[in-house]
Amino acid sequence: MSNGTPASPSLVAQAAGRAKDATPVSSVVDASNPVQGSNNIVAPTEMTGSQAIVRSLEELGVTDVFGLPGGAILPTYDPLMDSTRINHILVRHEQGAGHAAQGYAMVTGEVGVCIATSGPGATNLVTAIADAHMDSVPMVAITGQVNSQFIGTDAFQEADIVGITMPITKHSFLVTKADDIPRVLASAFHIAATGRPGPVLVDITKDAQQAKTHFSWPPKIDLPGYRTVVRGHAKQVREAAKLIAAAERPVFYVGGGVIKGEATAELRELAELVGAPVVTTLMARGAFPDSHQQHVGMPGMHGSVSAVTALQQSDLLITLGARFDDRVTGVLSTFAPFAKVIHADIDPAEISKNRTADIPIVGSVKEIIPELADACRTRFAEDGAPRLDEWWAMLNRLRETYPIGFTQPADGLSAPQHVIERIGALTGPEGVYVAGVGQHQMWSAQFVKYERPRQWLNSGGLGTMGYSVPAAMGAKVGNPDRVVWAIDGDGCFQMTNQELATCVINNIPIKVAIINNSSLGMVRQWQTLFYDERYSNTDLNTGHGTVRVPDFVKLADAYGCVGLRCERDEDIDATIQQALAINDRPVVIDFVVSRDSMVWPMVPSGVSNDEIQIARGMTPEWEQED
Repeated sequence: MSNGTPASPSLVAQAAGRAKDATPVSSVVDASNPVQGSNNIVAPTEMTGSQAIVRSLEELGVTDVFGLPGGAILPTYDPLMDSTRINHILVRHEQGAGHAAQGYAMVTGEVGVCIATSGPGATNLVTAIADAHMDSVPMVAITGQVNSQFIGTDAFQEADIVGITMPITKHSFLVTKADDIPRVLASAFHIAATGRPGPVLVDITKDAQQAKTHFSWPPKIDLPGYRTVVRGHAKQVREAAKLIAAAERPVFYVGGGVIKGEATAELRELAELVGAPVVTTLMARGAFPDSHQQHVGMPGMHGSVSAVTALQQSDLLITLGARFDDRVTGVLSTFAPFAKVIHADIDPAEISKNRTADIPIVGSVKEIIPELADACRTRFAEDGAPRLDEWWAMLNRLRETYPIGFTQPADGLSAPQHVIERIGALTGPEGVYVAGVGQHQMWSAQFVKYERPRQWLNSGGLGTMGYSVPAAMGAKVGNPDRVVWAIDGDGCFQMTNQELATCVINNIPIKVAIINNSSLGMVRQWQTLFYDERYSNTDLNTGHGTVRVPDFVKLADAYGCVGLRCERDEDIDATIQQALAINDRPVVIDFVVSRDSMVWPMVPSGVSNDEIQIARGMTPEWEQED
């Protein structure tokens, strides 16, 4: 078992997809010994398995880890105390460690690391691991396990974390021998960071940590069947260019894979060459600048009318690093009904999974996009570039007629959209914005201007309430020189706000904007629209006219943060500027806003994107666009 458990389902699917793909062998990365880090040569040195864990992390280039000790991982925490190269940040809950590792990975592009003990410590990581899996975040979770001889006996604090996490990791390892620790950790980092990024679990028994071994570096990695296709198939790329040249209504449908693949500069060059509109999904905000004339918005359930319509009316989807998620497509059978599909993705399991691709291209978008640009130049020289004047005329009318906006609440309280827009405007694109999940998440995606990659972090696939504060903490550790905002809801904030203690103790001065509508806001919106305004269990009693349990300003003060409250429109800018001027400790702002504000536009669940609503009961007047 110390060689690792069988590959997880996602890894098996990737291998199966590769077997079907006709990509030449020469375009496959050799993974025989791809050890991360500087590859220092370390002669065999006797040490314990726990010391080998710490030394392996050091040699892999890890500088920051997030964790919480317990009995089964305690042997490793002892040598960790002596490390001068690794900064360990003690969290207050293991879920916070996982989300912090995610935030760190999202802003740096490096593998995030979290550590927990066995049993409940490990299971508390499950939500963050699942979140990282859904959003393709490179992360290694290291957990302690009971002694190997006790496995399967229901020993104290035993849980089969390898079995639990198999469906939500790229791979899960169980290590029972100290000799295997360097190789397994090097393999884990390679798997997490290459191909489609994702989380890897390394579960290490207590006796493996305590046993003696001879540590040497670098280890030999052997991952049979794990190969990552990088270069796209040349014929498929040429066929894609042929479709682009012939298209009359092409759209670049850009997903988070473009950011993960470090391909945003390449995307811009290709987009400007073709001249087609670009939509960026929730996970791809910042992959293409909002200020660019070709950017027509975010698609999906709460996307802009121009972005949703561009996809629906297109005759060609140039899909790059996206996965045809249900929140983008709506009813799949009615999505982009006139469009042919070019689909480029590093994960072969995603191609034709939800929507059949006319031109599938397996590989890294970092490699494929420049290849596609070259092929387009060649094709355009022969046949001319696509003529898109009529297409742009329609989309520009939609942008002008149906911009993202909001109405002032009738109850006299602040509009949450206005608060978030001012946070973005006063902080600027060099800041990092980390949202929780719900209405404030969608408003943050809509009303902050995203001009660069890794500016925007959120829990897109899993939709994890409680993500924002610990992820912002990790983002600030990874990007200490940037302003980092956690834009959270009053419901989400109460799930993980204990990590404010971590921030204070470790001098991590994030800024938290609580968009306090005293409700589980998105749930309340659905109750308003679809449940006859029957507000079952969505009132949180935190805002205007309530008992304010808790009082967020007092809570912030108790944690050693600066606590502020803003209840009037005229105070919004001054309050944000006050927070921006404080950099020696975290700042928590209680923005008291209207509970009746809703996220628009909206495509109701279970209907076609053609039925997008711009307000309650209001749909665009399509006839005027014909």
